[in-house]
Parts: sequence; structure tokens; C-alpha cells
Amino acid sequence: MNAHEGKNIVWHHSAISKLDRQRSHGHNSLMVWFTGLSGSGKSTIANALQYQLHQRGISVYLLDGDNLRHGINKNLAFSETDRKENIRRTAEIGKLFVEAGIVVLAALISPFEEDREMAKAIVGAAEFIEVYVKCPIHECESRDPKGLYKRARNGEIKQFTGIDQPYEEPQNPDITLDTSILDVDKAVANLLSFLEKKLLFNGSEK
Repeated sequence: MNAHEGKNIVWHHSAISKLDRQRSHGHNSLMVWFTGLSGSGKSTIANALQYQLHQRGISVYLLDGDNLRHGINKNLAFSETDRKENIRRTAEIGKLFVEAGIVVLAALISPFEEDREMAKAIVGAAEFIEVYVKCPIHECESRDPKGLYKRARNGEIKQFTGIDQPYEEPQNPDITLDTSILDVDKAVANLLSFLEKKLLFNGSEK
């Protein structure tokens, strides 16, 4: 798109506001972003949290990084540029869910602080919860649920986070879950306790 074409695109304002949609759902909407190494437990915890929120009557949807790469992000590889675009697209999708009044969970390695900050800026800091699923790489590698670390060590996978691409730990996550200590049930319980007040709908503009 060139600058001239951009001038012809005008934002269309909806007759229904985010507040209206939140009122219909009966709770606030936000994006919970899980970051951590492969094998740390991001997807497992996010999926368990999704179930528990659903059981409590919360409208919730999980965006899993691997699942997204089967669809909307299937054309992206794992270079820094493609990872950034992967995160940008996921955040933009998340923003739509938040506008729809839904709690959206995203589980992606998202290794770079700059990209996670971009995601927060897209969604809006007030409605973005960063969850650092912390786990030492030796523990993640010992689990290796998908066999990815073994393949990376054998040179079959390039640009693998923790092996030949760095992971930048979050500087100020909203909550940290150390899965070398916590099991899934305890991690989810901690998250539910953290999110309880944030989800309470009071009907006022933020």
C-alpha cells in the first residue's frame, strides 16, 4: 500500500462499543499473553486456564502459537523478522477479541522483549497481562514433549530458541509461574486468583 492508497482508508466506527459487549458477557475483556521457552508449559497452562474460566462462565478463547502457524501465520518461518510478524498478527487478533468483550489467551514463545512490548502496545497496556512461564532450559530439554530440542541439537531445526537463538526473559511480567516448582493445577490457581478482580465488570469506561 502506498501513501496515496492509505488516504482512502477510513476507520469505520461500530454502533456497538466494547463496553456494550463486555456488559453482554458480564465481565471485562483482556488478553493474557504466555511467554516462555518451548517445553515450559505455556500451552498446557493456558489450555487448563481456558477450561477453568469457561467453567466459571467467562467467554474465553485460546490462541496457541503452533495452531496459528497452521493457519493465519503458516507463511512465516522463525527468523527475527518473521517472529516479529507472528507476534504482531497474534496481538492484532487478540485486540479484536478484547474489543468483542472476550478474554483471549495467547501462548507463544515470543522470545524478544521488544516484540512483547509491541504486542502490549497493540492491545493496550490496561488490558494486556504478561505471564512469564519460567523454567530452566535443562528442565525444558529433559521434558522435550515434541522432540524439538533433540532435533535442534542434531542440527535439524535452525534458529531454535534456547539453542541457537536467545530468549530474553521478561523484565516486568505481571505474573511469573515457575513450572520447575509449580504443577499445572497450582499454576492455574495462581492465575485465577490474579485475574479475579481484573475480570469483574463494573459497567464504567476504563
